[in-house]
Amino acid sequence: MTTVETVPTPDDRPAETGSEWWRTAVIYQIYPRSFSDSSGDGIGDLPGVTRHLDDLEKLGVDAIWLSPFQRSPQKDAGYDVADYCDVDPLFGTLDDFDRMLAEAHARSIRIIVDLVPNHSSDQHAWFQEALAAAPGSPERARYMFRDGRGEHGELPPNNWDSVFGGPAWTRVTEAGGAPGQWYLHLFDTSQPDFDWSNDEVREEFRGVLRFWLDRGVDGFRVDVAHGLVKEAGLPDYTPSPEGGSMGGDEANVPYWGQPGVHEIYRDWHEVLAQYDGDRALCAEAWLPTIEKTALWVRPDEMHQAFNFVFLETHWDAADLRSVIDESLRAYGAVGAPSTWVLSNHDVVRHASRLGLPADIPQGAGIGPDTVGKPDPVLGLRRARAASALMLALPGSAYIYQGEELGLPEAIDLPDEARQDPTWFRTDGEKYGRDGCRVPLPWTSEGPAFGFNDTGASWLPQPAEWAALARDAQQGEPTSTLSLYETMLSERRARGLGAGTLSWVDGAGAGVLSFRNGDLHVLTNIGATPIELPEGTVVVASEPLEGRQLPPDTTVWLA
Repeated sequence: MTTVETVPTPDDRPAETGSEWWRTAVIYQIYPRSFSDSSGDGIGDLPGVTRHLDDLEKLGVDAIWLSPFQRSPQKDAGYDVADYCDVDPLFGTLDDFDRMLAEAHARSIRIIVDLVPNHSSDQHAWFQEALAAAPGSPERARYMFRDGRGEHGELPPNNWDSVFGGPAWTRVTEAGGAPGQWYLHLFDTSQPDFDWSNDEVREEFRGVLRFWLDRGVDGFRVDVAHGLVKEAGLPDYTPSPEGGSMGGDEANVPYWGQPGVHEIYRDWHEVLAQYDGDRALCAEAWLPTIEKTALWVRPDEMHQAFNFVFLETHWDAADLRSVIDESLRAYGAVGAPSTWVLSNHDVVRHASRLGLPADIPQGAGIGPDTVGKPDPVLGLRRARAASALMLALPGSAYIYQGEELGLPEAIDLPDEARQDPTWFRTDGEKYGRDGCRVPLPWTSEGPAFGFNDTGASWLPQPAEWAALARDAQQGEPTSTLSLYETMLSERRARGLGAGTLSWVDGAGAGVLSFRNGDLHVLTNIGATPIELPEGTVVVASEPLEGRQLPPDTTVWLA
């Protein structure tokens, strides 16, 4: 084999040193309502997170990202925030948060808080004030209120559709009872968009950042980070029917990725820089190219941006090599790490996604009537190989709760159990995201598989998850949990996040082969086994037979 084409990455330091830890960190996403329920009401909470910190320490993660736990009416599972500086009683109290933060820090685990700046809940005090105020008032100027089109303003201001289905505008009734202005909501009607051209909005969020930074959080994951600024004049726009609902497919979308967002994040960068400890910002930004995404992590803006192009790449050796090359070049050119990810709370879990026929669209979720179900055996095998590939790459990586157990998407949820707004706003045409949000199985026996002590569960758990429970996998050498524990331990010990990737050609068609530090990593995406080169096996995503690397398997060789 011949080593070729070294891909440069920025000078990194190990996450555990505390210096720019975010460059190499493995960050574990917790979806609080589905992680662990200490109260028995069927919804996970912050004390539930605290009681499992030892499990996360054993797993070997560097930080935790918590999906929203702030005060909310829960129309969109907490992504509709009514008070940005308080904990919703569903999840506990500020004291519970402080206790969890202190316990995490005692284990050298950092805490990243989800921030939702594109929109608030319609129950937020500001929006209630806006509804009571007159058109043109300072209260309405905090949100995107506009007069309607048509002779009597009876038509919405433009033709934009909501990400969740249906129109993106709702008309209000004014104080005297007459039909009035319209407000923009790129998501649910209960999630009105802020107007980020308003200085009061900008100052309010500086205060929100400082509130959580003062409590000791280590950073923020920014929801819909590409959506805050809308094109002047709000021109009509009709997206491609094949496009993704969150963007990322087309350039020049008037409500995604507008240039003005960069000014906002430069301002936030300055706020975080006033605090010690290398606090970090991570962007959820769905953009059409990796080069455009890299603009969000220039030295004076954000520190990380999810690599969604990598997440969406098909299980194909040439395509994966291309996106890895492009990522390391583009992010390295601005001095930032690539931030790899395979699953989260908004997409089909990769243990199912990678087992789907290639021509099955996944943006609508998958459910009982989806044409072309995932192959669970193939999906898990590929998921383990894909995770082993991802965790060997230089940079930072996010893992989603339950992927370390090999959890698949919960497909057969009954219609009456579904809660995603997408399901309701599309009249069941799109299943939405409930299938990746089902509460975790901690024990193979007992109520709710150990999620709580009562058996209550806000979404039903598949019976077959008993075999995937944490206690069933703990200590089993070939389990997915043991694989993740080994990978995270070796990744940290060998400094892979701070390494440099060099491709090694000659392994055969359909094989990804590269070196990072003292490891030689091979992923066989082809249809036939290949002979392994020399080296001691450190990690294998599947059991090996002799020196043969089977299809859909990744190996780390020292």
